Amino acid sequence: MARAYYSTVFAQPAADIWEIVRDFNNYPVWVGGAGESRIEDGKSGDAVGAVRNVLYQERRIRQRLLALSDADRSQTYEFCGAPSLPVQGFQVHGFQATLRITPIVDGDRAFVEWWATFDCEPARGEEFSQTLRGWFAKWLESLRTVLSRQGSLEAVLADH
Repeated sequence: MARAYYSTVFAQPAADIWEIVRDFNNYPVWVGGAGESRIEDGKSGDAVGAVRNVLYQERRIRQRLLALSDADRSQTYEFCGAPSLPVQGFQVHGFQATLRITPIVDGDRAFVEWWATFDCEPARGEEFSQTLRGWFAKWLESLRTVLSRQGSLEAVLADH
């Protein structure tokens, strides 16, 4: 099993970041390039088992929320069916990703980490791990930009 990992520090408090990320349907709020998103079957965005159906860069993606912990400020998800990845000729199986936000007491900041485990052709595991790290970095930078541009948590959530 291969693993991709990325971490960063945010200037904002962990609670503020978690309030945005916690709702599995808020993907378009903080991920640049994400379009419409909806949770299937009338579930809420914080219900374990909820399926997020989101349009990301003209690609339809369906992901299932496997775990959500307010105590750990984390969520774990998987793809529903085969992942629709923009990587040519690449087969991924058993993909699971976790996003976790940990408070940093010094300065009331947040340590944000995102990792994924997956199975693939052994020769391509490191290649895909690097690709995922790049995507995680890009999406978290998008969240950072949204937070700094809006100025307040209320403005971020009200904008969407």
